[in-house]
Amino acid sequence: MVRLKFSVELNYEVAPPGCDFIFNIHAAHTRHQRVVTEMMELGQFLLPQVHTDVTTGNRYMRLKAEPGWLRLRYSATVELQHHVGVPESIQEVPVARLPADVLTYLYPSRYCQSDRLYEVANKEFGHLPPGYGRVRTICAWVEKHVEFKSNTTNASTSALDTIGERVGVCRDFAHLMIALCRALNIPARFITGIDYGADPALGPSDFHAYVEVFLGDRWYLFDPSGTAIPMGLMRFGIGRDAADVSFATIFGPVRAEAPKITIEAIEDAFSGMELPRRRLEALSTDDAPPVLIGTRLTPLG
Repeated sequence: MVRLKFSVELNYEVAPPGCDFIFNIHAAHTRHQRVVTEMMELGQFLLPQVHTDVTTGNRYMRLKAEPGWLRLRYSATVELQHHVGVPESIQEVPVARLPADVLTYLYPSRYCQSDRLYEVANKEFGHLPPGYGRVRTICAWVEKHVEFKSNTTNASTSALDTIGERVGVCRDFAHLMIALCRALNIPARFITGIDYGADPALGPSDFHAYVEVFLGDRWYLFDPSGTAIPMGLMRFGIGRDAADVSFATIFGPVRAEAPKITIEAIEDAFSGMELPRRRLEALSTDDAPPVLIGTRLTPLG
């Protein structure tokens, strides 16, 4: 089991007449991710609304900010208990036998144009035996053929752009891998969160995007950017692509500062808590129905 303690601080200067926000920065409750403690601090005296999407389990906070500075700080401790599978025994699932709630992750989406990457996917991976090994090869191919480089793409960059330009950040790697999987009729979805264990040379901790692929009877973790340790991935939200799970959607004039994110892993051999490490086994974060747990909101003076 892995225990992660983290915080996310966001700062905005809100212009008149104010601004509406929808945030997706609350840790998700799943069968394999337990939220032990959490707290939200707000720099304005506001009454936010927090709700959980019954389909995805994503937790959204909506608020209307007044003009001036708005500071949010969300902190939490989560425990990750991964399902560990043997890669050689994990098979792809024929479309006819996929669960109904998985089918939406087969279709092309705004940033994952799988219908336009069919030829590339089949040329590179169509000859490979179906199963976890083929998906792992797709993941490795994306990591090999795309260079990780900050500030090289923008919010409109899609999988088609990335396969042409061969450069991007974590969300671009994720979009390309998802599109290639879907082109081969393999369900894949976009995950947002943060991660523990990335190389400090990449810069300060930041939000991270990675991939889950449906194989066998559950969703398995993949990080095509190669920058994270899968055991240290902590989830905020899931969606078809980045359009579904922005950490902040803003309706109004604001000036935003760079997010301030801290994360640490807590090792405790007595309690069975270990530090995230790279593993050869397949790791899964199979979902359970979301559990609604209240958030403690503390306004700052």
